[in-house]
Amino acid sequence: MIKHVGKHSNKKCVILFRTVPNENHMCLVIYPDTLPRHIHDDIMTALESEAGQQAKEFSDYLFRYTMQDGSNALETLHKESMIKKVPTNQVIVTPNAKSTVRLDELNGILDKLAQGDEALKELADLDSAAGMTGKRRRLIDGREPGEVRAPRESRSTPAQATENLNIKDVLSDEDLSKSRLAQAQRMQNEAKALLAEAARLQLEALQLNGSAVKNGTTKSKKTAKAKEA
Repeated sequence: MIKHVGKHSNKKCVILFRTVPNENHMCLVIYPDTLPRHIHDDIMTALESEAGQQAKEFSDYLFRYTMQDGSNALETLHKESMIKKVPTNQVIVTPNAKSTVRLDELNGILDKLAQGDEALKELADLDSAAGMTGKRRRLIDGREPGEVRAPRESRSTPAQATENLNIKDVLSDEDLSKSRLAQAQRMQNEAKALLAEAARLQLEALQLNGSAVKNGTTKSKKTAKAKEA
């Protein structure tokens, strides 16, 4: 199964942030099927990559991912108003091939993983909940997939739930600046390494060329002496 993927309002979504800072009941998502083709292909390539799948938050990888046109992936998604903020209890995740769970419940399990056995038992229960009976699967608290019972304090209208995220809630100008400086430093290091490699190859070429000239001269002298003899 591919990580960071879920469904919201019956639409496929990619989860950028499992929770929003200071708003644990909200998350940040994008809808890949609505992305322009050139952005969609880059984002899906990043998502399916080993680094994208290993990232704890997909946004962490997009924050340092450069698309084919040279732009930063996370910044592009924001500028194009493609990042949406929605309640975590409205996002359904498929953590494995046999079960589904709401994102808010999955967040709770993942947050408790550091506590050890209890969280591992819940994950095991989630695996076994699907069963092999063919009956409709139920979530770990007994509710059906898609059934939403939002806490009173987290309920919002559809318009509020899908409002565009203010990038200041996630990325500050300082964060973007650091990202650009880090990318510039990497490019400088790569350029230095390429220049050093080019210099080494040039030196080897000169040495080989010198040996060829020297060998050619020696052979010419031997041929001339042989003719004289």
